Amino acid sequence: MGIGEVTEQLDWTGRNVTVAGLGVSGIPAARVLHGLGAAVTVVNDGDDERSRAQAAALEAEGITVRLGDGETLPSGTELIVTTPGWRPDKPLFTAAAEAGVEIWGDVELAWRLRGPDAAPWLAVTGTNGKTTTVRMLASILEAAGLRTAAVGNIGVSLLDAVLGEERYDVLAVELSSYQLHWAPSVRAHSAAVLNLAPDHLDWHGSMEAYAADKGRIYEGNRIACVYNVADKATEDLVVEADVEEGCRAIGFTLGTPGPSQLGVVEGILVDRAFVENRQKNAQELAEVADVQPPAPHNIANALAAAALARAFGVDAKAVRDGLRAFRPDPHRIELVEEVQGVTYVDDSKATNTHAAEASLAAYDPIVWIAGGLAKGATFDELVEKSAKRLRGAVLIGADRALIREALARHAPEVPVVDLDRTDTGAMSEAVREAARMARPGDTVLLAPACASMDMFTNYNKRGEAFADAVRALAATGDA
Repeated sequence: MGIGEVTEQLDWTGRNVTVAGLGVSGIPAARVLHGLGAAVTVVNDGDDERSRAQAAALEAEGITVRLGDGETLPSGTELIVTTPGWRPDKPLFTAAAEAGVEIWGDVELAWRLRGPDAAPWLAVTGTNGKTTTVRMLASILEAAGLRTAAVGNIGVSLLDAVLGEERYDVLAVELSSYQLHWAPSVRAHSAAVLNLAPDHLDWHGSMEAYAADKGRIYEGNRIACVYNVADKATEDLVVEADVEEGCRAIGFTLGTPGPSQLGVVEGILVDRAFVENRQKNAQELAEVADVQPPAPHNIANALAAAALARAFGVDAKAVRDGLRAFRPDPHRIELVEEVQGVTYVDDSKATNTHAAEASLAAYDPIVWIAGGLAKGATFDELVEKSAKRLRGAVLIGADRALIREALARHAPEVPVVDLDRTDTGAMSEAVREAARMARPGDTVLLAPACASMDMFTNYNKRGEAFADAVRALAATGDA
């Protein structure tokens, strides 16, 4: 019996499995596999104090850990289970391919370990909006009285969800492109790709490879493949997918929906996909005002979540009640304060140009705080589209020059403050400079279009620094 067959039929006893990477997915995977009787070796690039503490805990349970060498394939390895962030071009994986050893991610492992009565998956991916959409979906499913959880790249781990004692009716699953790359067997009930824009190209190698990994989410779908009408690349992925007979393509749009679409009509979210006689009929689901915040890209998220819920048979009232109950996570278009007539909004989660574009489209006029690690991105298109909305810009971070140059090319009339510092205190100065530029009625928007790790531990810490600076401004008049 081969390692690639359905896991429920496998005897894991004594099988040599290598887990690539300590961390939030690697450690649980190692423990699960060890508990199933596998001979587990964890390999890890790092050998720091934290890694040594994690290794000691695993070794006390009988799991072998090899620190400081994540490149060499352990002798006798029959399967690799990798954490999502490990790049496909690592020597470990090259050696595995040459040896004919399969590579699974934690998502693939969870899929293979599902029981016979496992809850179906409603899956979401996209460059931006995944977490918000999955949490909206879970809120709608809960409003319908279903036992559910937001899992995957968010909240509860998939391994906990499929192996824990709690029984679910359906799971709302967020899947990143990394996770999908290592999850060849996953077959969702229904799935959505929200949007596609260049991101993580250093990991995937090209836009085509990135899109192909995103498109894996549609493979084997049973009921609905949900795509973004405004983003043809997502529809192309549906066309290319190998789905089960009868699976439908369902579009969502901020405009008036056609048949087999969900959209918006005079401030109402409507469904023309999951109704009788969809050529003529439509079902009212909710009002735009039921979605918070009602920014255009967040309405699109709500429509995608509603489409997946409707594909699962959820009624219109539950869609409305779930959307009304939902509140976004921090640092996602979060209103911080209004100070002297100026609104301060934290969208630190806008870590790429696509997310920043959506955020900038929600306000006018704007003093924009941007910059950080560009991750290979270019900013001309973003600036060109957003230039008319900008009162000014304050730039921070290691790659701010790329944004400054794009502003000079496409918005030379927009005043720019370039802060030549990358310490965490730069955010306070950025807020002070933005406040100086802003006028009553303006929005000071932190939408960096870049990753945060040049200055902050993560985007949460960046957003907190912004909020702290704004609150100091409100309290004292000086950040």
